Amino acid sequence: MKLKGLRWWIIGLVCLATIINYIDRSALGIMWPEMSKDLGLTEEDYAWVINIFTITYAAGKFISGKVYDKVGTRIGFVLSIFFWSLASVLHFFAKGAASLGVFRGLLGVAEAGNWPGAVKNNAEWFPIKERAVAQGIFNAGAAVGSIIAAPTVSELFGIYGWKVTFVIIGVLGFLWIIPWLIMNKTKPKNHPWITDEEKNHIVSGRLESRQDDDDAKSLSVVEILSMKESWGVIAARFFIEPIWWLFVFWMPIYLYKEFGFDVKEIGLYAWFPYVGAAIGSLAGGWYVKKLMNTKSLDKSRKKVITIGAIIIVIAIVGAILFANTPEKFVSFVFVVLFGFQFSISNIQTIPSDLLNGKSVGTLAGLGGSIGAVSVIIMNWLIPIITTESYTPAFIILAVLAPLALVSIYTLIKEIKPIENEIS
Repeated sequence: MKLKGLRWWIIGLVCLATIINYIDRSALGIMWPEMSKDLGLTEEDYAWVINIFTITYAAGKFISGKVYDKVGTRIGFVLSIFFWSLASVLHFFAKGAASLGVFRGLLGVAEAGNWPGAVKNNAEWFPIKERAVAQGIFNAGAAVGSIIAAPTVSELFGIYGWKVTFVIIGVLGFLWIIPWLIMNKTKPKNHPWITDEEKNHIVSGRLESRQDDDDAKSLSVVEILSMKESWGVIAARFFIEPIWWLFVFWMPIYLYKEFGFDVKEIGLYAWFPYVGAAIGSLAGGWYVKKLMNTKSLDKSRKKVITIGAIIIVIAIVGAILFANTPEKFVSFVFVVLFGFQFSISNIQTIPSDLLNGKSVGTLAGLGGSIGAVSVIIMNWLIPIITTESYTPAFIILAVLAPLALVSIYTLIKEIKPIENEIS
């Protein structure tokens, strides 16, 4: 049996995994106003719990990057989604901040694998011109998951309560493993379902030095970190990641505090900004592919990343000055998340531009881990700097986007293969 367009089926399943991933992680913030009453917890407890998640998420990015490079994407995704689904089910047994923190910690370390796994998957299954498109589809899953999460979780909460809601979400992940194992039997080179035309399209679309990527040597962490281009990726992720995570973690709490929303009202409003994120993910991938017809890989990636950063800054300034109603606030966040995803799809793809397939997961994981460190810092700061207003937090986000740009332009003079520079 041959399946035309097999690579799109594969990225579709990865996108579906990401949707489930984001429903899992968004559920806590959406249900927190009522969960906190049941468990006797405070906003400071919330900050502590999400930082436990973020700390293990940071460690999980690095660990899973190495694991995916070792065992491959097929088994790597199975391990990730099995354990994050188990963690979601275990939330049923949470009794307080300590047990909730343990379950969120397991969720964080397991969910982290989705990102380096996707970057590595796209390097295996897509020619270089299509990788940002594939990454955009994958990242759109994060947005779609967040769109679905708000109304779905609030509805499930209303019917079953928060404990059973976590169990239902966990079961979705276990079910995903079945089609993944059936569809993703092996790499494109040896997959029995792939057509010769598609196999040639994937291999010939790699850079000349990457034609035999499947047989390439992997680099050690020390070798990867010896190259300043790797630090460009890492620094960019450090600066840009809090822009996304502030809204994932804190937007439901913001709507609760600033506008007095309950769980149902949060569900009615919190989904809308992620529509902008989904559009931005796809638009960023499409636009860079279009640019690469006439421009170099380096100029195309950097132009798209720059446009996204400019959009982020303008929208955040607009939110600070004009977002005095919930409708205006979610509209400005819509634009912020559009700009973020427009950029991040290309930033996340850079490891596959710089390194061969056996090392991509490691660099992607390192970037994600260091990016999570800045999120941890931001989560710690939020309860401290937002006692009167969220404006200080928004100002910090507006500064971070340009710093991500500076990192890429100063440390990555040209986006091109660099592993051969190792002596």
